[in-house]
Amino acid sequence: MTKQSHFWDRVAHKYAKRKVTNEDAYQKKLQQTRGYLNKDVEMLELACGTGTTAIHLAPDVRHIRAVDISLNMLEIAREKAEKAGVDNISFDCSDLDEMAVENQTYDVILAHNILHLLEEKAVAIHRIFKMLKPGGIFISSTACLGQGFLWLKVIVGVGSFFGFLPAVKFFRVDELKKDLTDAGFQIEEDWQPSKSQALFIIARKPQ
Repeated sequence: MTKQSHFWDRVAHKYAKRKVTNEDAYQKKLQQTRGYLNKDVEMLELACGTGTTAIHLAPDVRHIRAVDISLNMLEIAREKAEKAGVDNISFDCSDLDEMAVENQTYDVILAHNILHLLEEKAVAIHRIFKMLKPGGIFISSTACLGQGFLWLKVIVGVGSFFGFLPAVKFFRVDELKKDLTDAGFQIEEDWQPSKSQALFIIARKPQ
């Protein structure tokens, strides 16, 4: 965690200034997500970064616990939430392995741009499944780079070794979907703007 948190602390301010790569796709993901939200929802967002998505979705839920491993990212997120007048988000420095969460706690768990950065995504997905209430929703957006991105694997490997890039796991779309169904999830929606862009999945924990 220390190595990863140091990387994200270092790039936090630059990251905050970066524009969304595909704004239309991002807005579509927000719209689809809102279809599963209501004012009674307790949400957990993993790897919330500088808080943009949490701030967008805060008016649609009762409360969001937004966690990240970077203190600098969270500082920016708190400032943005305060500026936006949003007061139903609790920002917390933690990662999935360290979080003290009772089983069946959350109605919705959000994990954008994080599963491909985890050492054991299948283990993480099983933990997420346990944290959700029966009928709960897991929403993720994940880079699936396991097919046709060998050149990128070399670049990322070198970059992560020297600390210029985060470590990335390379897996295929079908592998991610299998991890979800193996954990017990039922996939309700999946959408990928193009083969080179993140796969958006909405999955449900059965009642």
